[in-house]
Amino acid sequence: MPTRELPPAGAPAADAIIDAPFDSALSERYLVYALSTITARSLPDLRDGLKPVHRRLLWAMRQLRLSPADPFKKSARVVGDVIGKYHPHGDASVYDAMVRLAQDFALRYPLVEGQGNFGNIDGDNAAAYRYTEARLTRTALRLMDGLDDGTVDFIPTYNGEEQEPDIFPGLFPNLLANGASGIAVGMATNIPSHNVAEIIDATLLVIDDPEVAHARLMEVFKGPDFATGGLVVDSPAVVSQAYETGRGSFRLRGRFHSEEGVQAAEALRGERQREEALARARSGLEDLGGGQWQLVISEIPYQVPKSKLIEQIAAAIADRKLPILEDVRDESDERIRIVLVPRSRNVDPELLKESLYRLTDMEVRFGLNLNVLDARRTPMVLGLKELLERWVLSQIDVLQRRSRHRLEQIDRRLELVRGYIVAFLNLDRVIAIIRSEDEPKPPLTAEFALTDRQAEAILNMRLRSLRRLEEMELRREQDALERERDEIQALLADPRKQKARLKRDLRQLRKEYGEDTPLGRRRTTIAEARPTAVYSAEAMIEREPITIILSQRGWIRAARGHLDLGAAGAGAFKYKEGDGPAFALHGQTTDKLVLATSGGRFFTLRCDRLPGARGFGEPVRAMVDLEPEAQIVAALIHKPDAELLVASSAGRGFAVRMADLLAETRKGRQVVNVKDGRLAVVRIMDPAHDHIAVAGENRKLVVFHRGELPLMERGQGVQLQRYRDGGLADATSFRMDDGLSWTMGGKGERTRTETEMWQWKVARGGTGRMPPNGFPRDNRFG
Repeated sequence: MPTRELPPAGAPAADAIIDAPFDSALSERYLVYALSTITARSLPDLRDGLKPVHRRLLWAMRQLRLSPADPFKKSARVVGDVIGKYHPHGDASVYDAMVRLAQDFALRYPLVEGQGNFGNIDGDNAAAYRYTEARLTRTALRLMDGLDDGTVDFIPTYNGEEQEPDIFPGLFPNLLANGASGIAVGMATNIPSHNVAEIIDATLLVIDDPEVAHARLMEVFKGPDFATGGLVVDSPAVVSQAYETGRGSFRLRGRFHSEEGVQAAEALRGERQREEALARARSGLEDLGGGQWQLVISEIPYQVPKSKLIEQIAAAIADRKLPILEDVRDESDERIRIVLVPRSRNVDPELLKESLYRLTDMEVRFGLNLNVLDARRTPMVLGLKELLERWVLSQIDVLQRRSRHRLEQIDRRLELVRGYIVAFLNLDRVIAIIRSEDEPKPPLTAEFALTDRQAEAILNMRLRSLRRLEEMELRREQDALERERDEIQALLADPRKQKARLKRDLRQLRKEYGEDTPLGRRRTTIAEARPTAVYSAEAMIEREPITIILSQRGWIRAARGHLDLGAAGAGAFKYKEGDGPAFALHGQTTDKLVLATSGGRFFTLRCDRLPGARGFGEPVRAMVDLEPEAQIVAALIHKPDAELLVASSAGRGFAVRMADLLAETRKGRQVVNVKDGRLAVVRIMDPAHDHIAVAGENRKLVVFHRGELPLMERGQGVQLQRYRDGGLADATSFRMDDGLSWTMGGKGERTRTETEMWQWKVARGGTGRMPPNGFPRDNRFG
């Protein structure tokens, strides 16, 4: 155990030394800090859903008489009272908490009414507290209702000079209605806001049937109801599971809706035409005439700044991640209106929406963590049913305390009323005692058996109260008080009556926050998203023909349209000095370009991202990580179902599916392991071809059946032809019945076909024999 050595009398306090192991001292102090963070800062109380800073803010505003009917007061006045009397922390943190309580896009049911700049949904900060004013809302008064009725304990403030309520006793279900979020030490909480009417309906079910099933609760308790609206698109099973365990997450999306489009559609005369136009407008489509349209975002996900979302969309357009979108405009005023302009009217609106969900914060995931402090200030994660049960118990306790407090008030008033009645019945004697006695209280008390309070009240009565009518009023008041006392005593004695009273009060509260009220109307739609087509970046690209040019030094560009490849090869394009054309091929913007290097590595480039044909293009090395000594030996348009014949200069090779070559990363994919030599052949094989022809640098030709060529994903492959000197020059596939063809030299790019190739057919790996007459001197098939 640690020991404390007390300093001698008169010694400075710094001489007090605590002798304790460092690890135990550190753990003790950290535990104190952790508990303070959990209970006094980060986690809300289950009973009123507030953290201490929020509770102290509202209490200070109540003390300043900032009710909805009173004038606004400067926020600086409120913040000063809070940090001076109740919350000894920085003014910035207190004001930030106050600002959040006033933001209707942050809180589903704001507790503070702000006047001035309290920030906006764009993410802009509020003005300084010397410029803004505030007062309480009716909801805040609902939450504090009963503070003067003995319903909660009051505790000393941090300096002992003031008193503050331990919790707020109001019937408003603030924890679920407004939600909460916070990060403590080793734990966190994240509770979304919900609809008050649905919370009350679920609570009534719990009161009526303590054994109610969770599935029955979820029939009336739909799920989150965020201040900014949006759509929860997870299945009912996922939502229900999250609320049953107290942990889970939801996919939250923004909403596409055009109010202007709805108004225009409602003005149409034809019923069918009007219904179709309404359906398009409610899905966010705004018709501009001539087949043109634009898409409108009317709601964004909770806690996503509007400016950030617009920046994300603009960045996706600039980075060519959204090539089907031309522009984004912010036309918002009091309501959100973000306009998306497609690149053409042929763009699929659903594809555009799905792209936004994937690439931006138009879809976010909100994590549910129902971690709260219970009545004993113990943190725990509760499911929906258990949370409602504990909240009902806290409200029953509030009801009982309010009833006992009222019972005490009735007894005290009845005591006085009975004394008044005695005085009226013996009025002449009372007057005589008062006139004859210097100290009339003792004789009055003794003669009429009055209490001290009764005698004092009689002596303090005014003469004008001595009327016959006053006695009748006192009799009626006495009867009413006794009836009320009997009712309260019966209420306190019967738990069923307590539940009935709580249900009555909840139903009354529900009328103020019902679905038909502006504040109570549900804002967030909960509906499972419809299955959509598999998202792909290619689907967003507008298909256009292009001609791809790759120079000898590795500069690449793409010209619009299918140009004459012969002209391109002859130098129709400009090249840097000492450079010239190497590969020219036709493609589409939706295609992928596969580049093979001499080291056996394959790279993939999206054709829509290739630089334009103006200038010299861009170096391939700026797009992929080419080895310094590597050279590009092949450029092909990717065909998913095609097979390639790949072979090294050492005479080894194999077949590989083109689908196995894709690797849209800078590092690419190593396919052919080249130990001695380099990658020499990359050819697409026709599915109808049944034989392979291999020519060596020694001018020997081998023909073997295609079935002897293995299909692999990567490796060295098998020996295609053996050499005593030199290596592999070229290889190709062909159909034996059609014969082997090769390109002849000279103008016109003539070809020759040798149909009698059976005499060159041997087993794979042979040395071969001299080729037919007329075979090219460079030993290549062309």
